[in-house]
Amino acid sequence: MFTLKSISFINILFWVYSLSSGSDIRPNVLVLVADDLGFELNAYENNVIKTPNINDLADRGIVYSNAFTTVSSCSPSRSTILTGLPQHQNGMYGLHNGYHHFNSFDEVKSLPFLLHENGIRTGIIGKKHVAPEAVYPFDFAETEENNSILQVGRNITRMKELAKQFFSMQLKNESFLLYIGFHDPHRCGHTHPQYGEFCEKFGNGDYRMGKIPDWKPDYYSPDDVIVPPFVQDTPASRKDISAQYTTISRLDQGVGLIINELKQAGFLESTLILFTSDNGIPFPNGRTNLYNSGTAGPFILALPVQKHKQAVVDNSYVSLLDITPTVLDWFSITYPQYTLFHRDVKLTGKSLLKDISNSDVAFGSHSLHEVTMYYPMRSVHKNGLLLIQNLNYLMPFPIDQDFYLSLSFQDLLNRTQTGADLHWSKTLKQYYQRSQLELFNLTSDPLELDNLAYKPEYHNILTDMQTLLQQWQNTTWDPWRCAPSGVLQDSGAYKLNPTCLPLLNGL
Repeated sequence: MFTLKSISFINILFWVYSLSSGSDIRPNVLVLVADDLGFELNAYENNVIKTPNINDLADRGIVYSNAFTTVSSCSPSRSTILTGLPQHQNGMYGLHNGYHHFNSFDEVKSLPFLLHENGIRTGIIGKKHVAPEAVYPFDFAETEENNSILQVGRNITRMKELAKQFFSMQLKNESFLLYIGFHDPHRCGHTHPQYGEFCEKFGNGDYRMGKIPDWKPDYYSPDDVIVPPFVQDTPASRKDISAQYTTISRLDQGVGLIINELKQAGFLESTLILFTSDNGIPFPNGRTNLYNSGTAGPFILALPVQKHKQAVVDNSYVSLLDITPTVLDWFSITYPQYTLFHRDVKLTGKSLLKDISNSDVAFGSHSLHEVTMYYPMRSVHKNGLLLIQNLNYLMPFPIDQDFYLSLSFQDLLNRTQTGADLHWSKTLKQYYQRSQLELFNLTSDPLELDNLAYKPEYHNILTDMQTLLQQWQNTTWDPWRCAPSGVLQDSGAYKLNPTCLPLLNGL
């Protein structure tokens, strides 16, 4: 890999592409979203796992080394991808499916809605996990709403066939956006335990596992896997990770199949490709956390005219909130002026087709995962520092259902009960009980163990970070922006001057 010093490189490529495209060639977008994927990729210097197809994509694209999800939970995160708005602004506070039933606000103007309004055909294959339909309309939709999620999210042969069908219906003088929601490598021990921890047995050809014709499973010894430093290094967690690796191999091969269908249909040279994940891995300190280990993730952007054969690495800060403005910019569509609850809506993300070389800030907003997991947090990354505000910090941090049943978490429970060495950087009590404010220097403390928030020498830095976060919350009309020490008054006498009034609760 080589490092990109200035994003002007993207501007040049975009300029070249605009000049070289004839009137009969229409720009297109392919968005590939993995489910709970971290940095277990060759493109991010994991040399144990085999991910050649994602690596090929990276080799003709830009690999962002400081990319962050805005919220570490599936439905809320996917809503930010498809709206450009944080979950507290678009209304998708928690998971949509089952008895959780969270939906975005009816008036939100999503990316598929805006594209359709501008004559661009849209399609989605795989995991959608957002609602309502009127807010997230796709012209072509094969998702968990009308299929088994295993068939449209993990059966890469079926996904390939659906992509081929979508492309075969595409008019040459019409632009498209195709969104692929892989369900890999999400855990499945909670819903489909017969297929293994990560559904790594689904479709592998074994007895009663079915057969995915295009998948050639890769298997890994637990002794060989790379244990992330924020996960305990034990036989149980290594076995867990080895299953995860096998499922990631199916994801990688699926990416290759989709891109090949794009090429066979004649659209590769006109399509902007974005590859990312909704949130961090489902391991300790990962998904549902706003720690760096739960929010940092892979993000690759490939422009169709890039000719180099080695990945460009960009250290600028990017966010999943940047996807909507980037896609709109690619199609030369202006974000509309409108309001939610009589408040102006503004995108706080940025187009990655512009110069972002000075970008060193990314925000986070998490309210809950499952409906029983209310633990609102807000965060800001800036130039190697991370501030987290735990708004409900007097409660223990909650654990979601599928992670609870995992080998890794059961291992922590068992070792805690028996008093055995956890081989972990913290204890379960430390994981559950958190301070109201957490400030970390990620350069000197990548494990996020040394909380600087209450050290006098960091007072000014803490104040600056809090001010920056508060400004973003005000811009995005965050209903939680006064918590936990105050109550927001923004109607009646306070309609024109929203104000935080004190609760005198000692917080």
